[in-house]
Amino acid sequence: MIDVYFWPTPNGYKITVMLEEIGLPYNVIPVNIGAGDQFKPEFLKISPNNKMPAIVDSDGPDGKPLSIFESGAILIYLAEKSGKLMPKDTRGRFKVLEWLMFQMGSVGPMLGQAHHFRVYAPEKLQYAMDRYTNEAKRIYNVIDKRLGESPYIAGDYSIADIAIYPWLVPHNMQGQNLDDFPNLKKWYEGLRARPAVQRGFAVMAEQLKAYRPPTADQKSWDTLFGKKQFEKH
Repeated sequence: MIDVYFWPTPNGYKITVMLEEIGLPYNVIPVNIGAGDQFKPEFLKISPNNKMPAIVDSDGPDGKPLSIFESGAILIYLAEKSGKLMPKDTRGRFKVLEWLMFQMGSVGPMLGQAHHFRVYAPEKLQYAMDRYTNEAKRIYNVIDKRLGESPYIAGDYSIADIAIYPWLVPHNMQGQNLDDFPNLKKWYEGLRARPAVQRGFAVMAEQLKAYRPPTADQKSWDTLFGKKQFEKH
C-alpha cells in the first residue's frame, strides 16, 4: 500500500492521477496546507521541504518502507515500480525526463507565480501580474508548439503529460484562454476525458468545496505565503 500525503493542488493531483493510471492501491492522508499540517514534525520527517505531496511505499524496492518527496521524483519512482508510463529505451526515457524537468523548472514555478500575483497577493502589483501572465503565455506557446509535433508531450502518453496537465487546469487564474492554443486545447480535452484523470481529480473533491481560500483567511495566508513559511521548523 502507498500512503499519499495530499492536498488538492496541481502537484497533489499529479500523484493521484498517476496512481489511478497505473492501478496501484493507495491511501490518502490529507495535509491541510492552509492549517499548517505541512509543518508538523511527523510530516517533515517525510518531506523536509515542508511541501506536499509525499509518499510512503510500505513495499519499497527492498521490501522495506520507502518515503519520497518532490512530485517529479515520485512520478519517476511510480513509473519504475509499475513499469508503466516511462519508455524503456534511453532515447525515449530522456525525452520524457526533459519534459518532466521542464514542468518542474518552468511550468510549476512560473504558473504558480501567476496564481500568486493575480489571485493571492494582498497588493495587486501590475508589473508582477504582467510578468507572470506573459511568462505563462510563453510556456503555453512552448507546449502548444510541441503538441503540434506530437500527440503527447514526449511522444507516447507518459508521466510528462501527467505532470503538466494539472497545472493547466486553473488556466483562468493564469490569464490564459485555451482557444489561443489549439494543439494544447485538443490534448487538454483528451486528458480531461481519461477515466483515470477524472478519478485522480475526484480525490478530496468534497473537502475542496468546503476549503476557504487563503485570500479569505489571514491565518491561512500567513501559513501559505507569510511569516509562518519562514520560521524554523
